[in-house]
Amino acid sequence: MKKIVIIAVALALTSCKKESAEPFGTPTTTNSATEAKTETAATPEALGKELFETKGACIACHKVDTKLIGPSLQDIAKTYKEKNGDLVAFLKEEAKPIIDPSQYDIMKANFAITKAMSEEELKGLEAYIYSNLK
Repeated sequence: MKKIVIIAVALALTSCKKESAEPFGTPTTTNSATEAKTETAATPEALGKELFETKGACIACHKVDTKLIGPSLQDIAKTYKEKNGDLVAFLKEEAKPIIDPSQYDIMKANFAITKAMSEEELKGLEAYIYSNLK
């Protein structure tokens, strides 16, 4: 069991480091005008999904309906709604975890990514997570 946990932690940290090496908020030389237009025109849910799958690296640990390393998006949305939790505050590391606190140390590596996100991006992630509520 310890080997599985160690492998999962190593996998999570490796995926986080790869993503966090990318510059945040700096324009790229490929289609930056198109990307900026898409980001401002996108719905909060669409922006959140894009961030979840790319810049945020959330998809490495979370799936929509299945627990992977972290809880599923459906579980997160359900619990935060039931307990009136603040997802944005949690992603800013301003609120304590309310789902599976034992996994908090693994999630801490990702706060460098989420803290660098704008309020609009964090609200988009929140909207995307809640859009998976069933």
